[in-house]
Amino acid sequence: MRHFNHPLATSSWDSKEIEAMHRVIDEGFFTMGKYVASFESNFAKYIGSKYAVMVNSGSSANLLMIAAMFYTKEPLLKKGDEVIVPAVSWSTTYFPLYQYGLKLRFVDININTLNYDIDKLHGSITKDTKLIMAVNLLGNPNEFDKIKKISTSRNITLVEDNCESMGSEFESKKTGTFGLMGSFSSFFSHHISTMEGGLVVTDNEEIYQILLSLRAHGWTRNLPERNLLCKKNSSNSFEESFRFILPGYNLRPLEISGAIGNEQLKKLPAIISERRKNAQYFKLKMGDHSELMIQEEVGASSWFGFSLVIRPESNWNRSKLLEKLNQVGFECRPIVGGNFVKNDVIKYFDYKIHGSLDASNYIDMNGLFIGNHHYPIEEAIDNLTEINI
Repeated sequence: MRHFNHPLATSSWDSKEIEAMHRVIDEGFFTMGKYVASFESNFAKYIGSKYAVMVNSGSSANLLMIAAMFYTKEPLLKKGDEVIVPAVSWSTTYFPLYQYGLKLRFVDININTLNYDIDKLHGSITKDTKLIMAVNLLGNPNEFDKIKKISTSRNITLVEDNCESMGSEFESKKTGTFGLMGSFSSFFSHHISTMEGGLVVTDNEEIYQILLSLRAHGWTRNLPERNLLCKKNSSNSFEESFRFILPGYNLRPLEISGAIGNEQLKKLPAIISERRKNAQYFKLKMGDHSELMIQEEVGASSWFGFSLVIRPESNWNRSKLLEKLNQVGFECRPIVGGNFVKNDVIKYFDYKIHGSLDASNYIDMNGLFIGNHHYPIEEAIDNLTEINI
């Protein structure tokens, strides 16, 4: 594997995470338990939500979000309902929608913010629209004041795929909390790392209890004794052991991941602060670049990474830019999944495209991103300014 001087991601673990793992090993209980529960409580408090449910990945978090809306007392979604999605995101933003028989309507992004083009989002709504999936890309919040006006005026549910944007804020409110639910990832390359991991947050008690059941086999074992799904659990633990009420999954996280999460969460404010300091330097050095555009910040981004998009009037091309970046030690990736509609998997989807996807197509061919970190990277940014092709 090639070594990069400026990698996409690096570890923020130290002795605290190692000690946390040893505590779990010494205690000998490894599946979901008290450490996962404490991480959930601490994470909900940090984000500003009533409830948080930890799962084994951010992708699983998205799956649970969509599934949960099918099983509320008055179902929020049913097969064949229409969901609005941005054309640029990660695959597992979309896959649960396909897997639950929903119809997708792809909407173009704003080439500057890399999130929804709000005018096109507004124009994409139809009488069949039941859900807007907002994706906060590369740490950057959407314009939630405008999106909330669209969703509330039409009685459309809003959820957030916030897997890349832990800790970002819009109008002093954490992203992931603007809709009914929000998903997060704690995979290695994200703001905090629990090995593999993800979370869903919500303020809705019924949704919370549905998430608890769906996460673990669809059984009742993890529900409160008195709950909104089956009224009352049996006091006989044997009878309650294998009582199934929902068609669930096994998406449970490990105790080690919960224990690590508690230590990482203590560091998260400092991690985001350092990422924002790097971003200020990045904007200072690259904001007026003659050949490249950078992401326009909305609210307070948590700066997952730094996008670089070749200006339409430039003679540069991405192949040569990528070659130069690699030569000076930068590890690079496309901007998330680029225009997702280009992928072969789309042949399985029931979908429509609203208007054109010009901006999504453009960044798909002319954009990439580099990493940001929890420590100063001025040298890397200085190297970036010297690139010429």
